[in-house]
Formats: sequence, C-alpha cells, structure tokens
Amino acid sequence: MQNVITLLPDNVANQIAAGEVVQRPASIVKELLENAIDAKATFIKLIVKDGGRTLVQVIDNGLGMSPVDARMAFERHATSKIKTAEDLFHLHTKGFRGEALASIAAVAQVELKTKREEDIVGQLIEIEGNKFVKQEECQAPTGSTFSVKNLFFNIPARRNFLKDDNIELKHIIDEFERVALPHPGIHFQLFSNGNEVYNLPASNLMERISGLFSKGLQGKLVQINEETDVVKITGYVGKPESAKKRRGDQYFFVNNRFIKSPYLHHSVAEAYKDLISPDSHPAYYLFLEVNPETIDINIHPTKTEIKFQDEKIIYALLHSAVKRSLGKANLAPSLDFNSEMSFEIDYTKAVTQPTVNVNPDYNPFKSGSTKSGSGSSYQAPKESSLQQNNQQNWEKLYEGYSKADYKEELQNLQIEAEAEQTQLAYDNGHYKAFQLYNKYIVSAHQNGLLVIDQQRAHERILYEHYLATRDRQIQALTQQVLFPVTIELSSNDFTLIESLTPHFKLLGFEIEPFGKNTIVVQGTPAELGEFNTQEMVEGILESYKLNTFDTKLDPFENMCRSMAKSAGIKYGKQLADEEIALMLEHLFSCENPMYSPNGKPLIMEMGKLDLEAFFKK
Repeated sequence: MQNVITLLPDNVANQIAAGEVVQRPASIVKELLENAIDAKATFIKLIVKDGGRTLVQVIDNGLGMSPVDARMAFERHATSKIKTAEDLFHLHTKGFRGEALASIAAVAQVELKTKREEDIVGQLIEIEGNKFVKQEECQAPTGSTFSVKNLFFNIPARRNFLKDDNIELKHIIDEFERVALPHPGIHFQLFSNGNEVYNLPASNLMERISGLFSKGLQGKLVQINEETDVVKITGYVGKPESAKKRRGDQYFFVNNRFIKSPYLHHSVAEAYKDLISPDSHPAYYLFLEVNPETIDINIHPTKTEIKFQDEKIIYALLHSAVKRSLGKANLAPSLDFNSEMSFEIDYTKAVTQPTVNVNPDYNPFKSGSTKSGSGSSYQAPKESSLQQNNQQNWEKLYEGYSKADYKEELQNLQIEAEAEQTQLAYDNGHYKAFQLYNKYIVSAHQNGLLVIDQQRAHERILYEHYLATRDRQIQALTQQVLFPVTIELSSNDFTLIESLTPHFKLLGFEIEPFGKNTIVVQGTPAELGEFNTQEMVEGILESYKLNTFDTKLDPFENMCRSMAKSAGIKYGKQLADEEIALMLEHLFSCENPMYSPNGKPLIMEMGKLDLEAFFKK
C-alpha cells in the first residue's frame, strides 16, 4: 500500500497560514499600522483604494530597517520582538509572532521602501505571491513605506468573497480607530480614493476621541482615573442619557492593545444597572494597564482575546471604578461621608407661639356685624335691585323640583357618565376601538378581543408602504426645506450614508455631501410632516446599523425598516378616534399584520370562548 501523507509545498502552506492572518483588507491595515507603532513612528499615513482590494499603503517615519532586516522581515516566524518563549510574558510591543508580513506577501503584491536614519540610501523590495522579485537600493525618507497591491490576486475564490468597497472601507476604518485611539501622541492620517477621511494630529485622549467619533462627545463623557496594585484604569465612560440601542462606541484596551471581552463588558453594564434601560448600551473608552506577566495574549491569531491571571479581581475593580466615576458626576446614588450635613440655624432668637384673634360673632351675610378688636360697627352693603332680581330669577328656574328630584337626577347623570367610560359603543355591527395606557389599541369583534401594540402596528404599516415605493418604481414626494440642515457625521456613518443615498432619495430625502464627513439635507419626505431632520437621519442610521448587526438584510429592506422605526408613532402618544380607526384599517390591509418589521408580535387575541372559560360561564 502506498503512502498517502505528503509535505505541502511552501507556497501552499503559506497561503493556508495566510488565511488565519489576512481575512480582508482591514487585516492588512491592522498589521501594518501596529508594525509602524512598534517602529516608534510619530507620523503614520494610511492610503487605501477601492476598499483596500487595489491598494493598502502605510507610510511612517519610524526607525526603518537595514538591507538584511528588510529581506528577513518577509520570512515566516522572523521577528525582532521576542527571542525566547519567556518573552511572550514580557511583551511591550503589538506584534511578536513574525507571521504578518509573510502572510501578506503570500496573497498580494508587496513593495517595501525603507531607510534608517544613519543610512545614505534606502532599500526597495518587491515580492509577489510569496515569490521574491527584486531587492535594490533606492532613494527613500527615514522610515518605511509598505504598499500592498491587488489583494488575493493569486486566489480568485478568496477575492470573490470580498464585500463591496463601502463595506470593506468600513472595516478598515474600524481597525484604524482601534489603533489610533490608544495612541493620541501619534499623528495619524487616512485617505480613501484620494479623499481625506481622518487627519488626527498628536493630542490628548479626549481630543483624539472627539476627532475619531464626534466633536459633541466632550459633554457626554465622564472621566475615569483609578490606580491600584493590580491594574490602572483610565479613560472615559458615557453618561446614561447618551446610551444607544446599538453597541457602538465600546472599546477596551489592555496595555494599549484593543481586546474583546464579554466578561469585562458585563462588569461595565452592571455599573449602569438602574441608570439606563435594559436594551440600551453605554459608550466607553477604557484603558487597563497591567503587568505583562499576568496576562496571556497568545491565544488567538488576531490577538483580540486575552486571559488574565485573576479575572475576578479585574472585574470587581473595573465595576467599582465605573460606579465611582458615575457617582462623582452625580449620575448614580453616592454617599460622601467626608462632608458634614449641617443646617444654619440662629439659636439666639427667642421662639414664641403665634396667636390668632377670631371674632366668633362675625357674619358677612348679616346686615351688620362687629369687627373684632374695635368698638365701631361694620355695616354690610345693601343689595341693589339688580341683585334682588337675579336671586328671584334663579329661584324661579328650580321651581317644581324637590330635593328628591335633585338626587334622582344626579344619580342618573352619574350612571350615564360611567356607562360612557366603561362600555364599548356598538356602531354599524362593529365594536368601537379605544386606546389603553396611550400604548395599546383595544378592539372587540364577534369572536373575541384584540389588543394591538400601536407603535409596532404603525411601523408595520410604514414598512410595507416604503417597500411598495420600490415595487412601484415611484419615488416618494419630497418637501424642500426652507433652511437646509447640515449634519456632521463620523467617518463610518458618512461612508454608510454615501452608500445609502439612492435609497434615501427613493424614500423622499434629498441629501448631498458637504465637505469632509458632512452632509446637507435639502429635502425631506412630504408625507412625514414636521420633524427634527437631524434626529431622523441619525435615528435611521442607528437603526440600520443595529439591523445589520442582528441579521443580514437587503440594503433597501433594511433602510425601510429603519425608516419605519424612526418615523413611527411612539408610546405615550394619544390618538384620536379617527386616527385609531384609520390605523386599524391600514394594518389589516397589510400582507403580514400580525408581526412588526423586526418579527415581534403586535397583536394579542383573546377568543370569546377563552373569556367565557375564564369567568367560568
């Protein structure tokens, strides 16, 4: 029998290994940016084209490499970060495996220009699909320039699995933010297809957060600065009122390395308990500094997972630090035992009981009465003839009625009022619906009772209405705004709204780009009436991202769902009888009136037999 196990060729083995490190263009961005930081660069420029599939270029002013190091850098498991296995527990750098450049070179065309400060000329190296092409001297500034072109050019199947340019750019921006955020002292730039996306000069942490996400965040964050023998915790957490429905701006960094930790996230979420609703998520940008000997980073290829020597202590300290910071900002109940509770009371004044003088004989309806404390008499004013006539007319109005008649009439009025409040009116063979708690619509029919969630019902109506605009190929009417609304967005949201512009237009919005990460809204859907344009657009984007996170939807269907969520009536709105009737009519004409666009039930039905069984009839 022949042997069947063979040793794979180097190029095949390298492509397999590259699959763990290089999953998409964003993976290359992460590795090259971290290498630039390890090279002690103070300026890093990232350039991408076509979502990174055509070009990913990183330019830095770091230490640079010698001719031998430049060539060795592309060999597998070649690194300057560690020498022995013990060094894995004393890491102070981003990379340490020596796999990144070899993996990138196996699936792309790579060009490196590098030069050290003491060298006269630099080095140029070209590698294509793990095949060395050339190495020669060249003119280059101090530092390194990596250019990765035509990703997966030699693996067409992998290239076909890449998403469209906007989605890949979004992932690149995510990785850029995770690297730029913990290093505010480094100047970062990001360009996409020749357009500047980010320009972040060296600054402090708050300015870096504002530059990456939003300038309006400064008033919505609370600072954290706690230091113990186990861990030092710094950063910012969001105020409860700024919590969102989507887990967006939540960042953990351990020794300036971005990590994902559901365990630590639970610690922060518990600190916000009773401050935000259960379905809301706070923003946080937290930095933990620990002894490298107490953590293990080498458990995942992407190095985003980490193991602590004692997670329970880190959990408790993090929970306490967040809770304490919220308490200092008077956002959570907090007792300060260092301050005295005292009241300024003047004990020198004598306290006497107040007295009240009353004349028990005084009657304002008598012709005359004596005022208390005086000998003079008080004469009541005489009634005029007009007052006497009015009194006689009122008496004539109630002639023929006895006290018993009054009581009987009053009882009848009370019975009629109670009947109007509690009994459903029966009109033209149908029971009239009514609103309950300004949240539900209750309606009866011959076979039972319906309780309808008014917000979800309206979302279902709007969702199917918006979907029909695409099916009919009819654009919704647009109302031009008198004063165009300018909205500044984060880079990710600006990229997203650019890809959704045709869908916005079909639904009645007229949106145009207006400079860097800014849009201007010239028109809004005429059928929506008056609303806050900025809140509506931002709400649509948040719902869209939340839907994308939960399920994979067609972009236009996702847009319709997000639009319905933002434009639908909310709980607490009181509806007129005509509005209730119209909503029920439109709801039961929908294709799927039983569920909201998110798949949640919106109608509870209780049959007549169930009612009778409950009352044991």
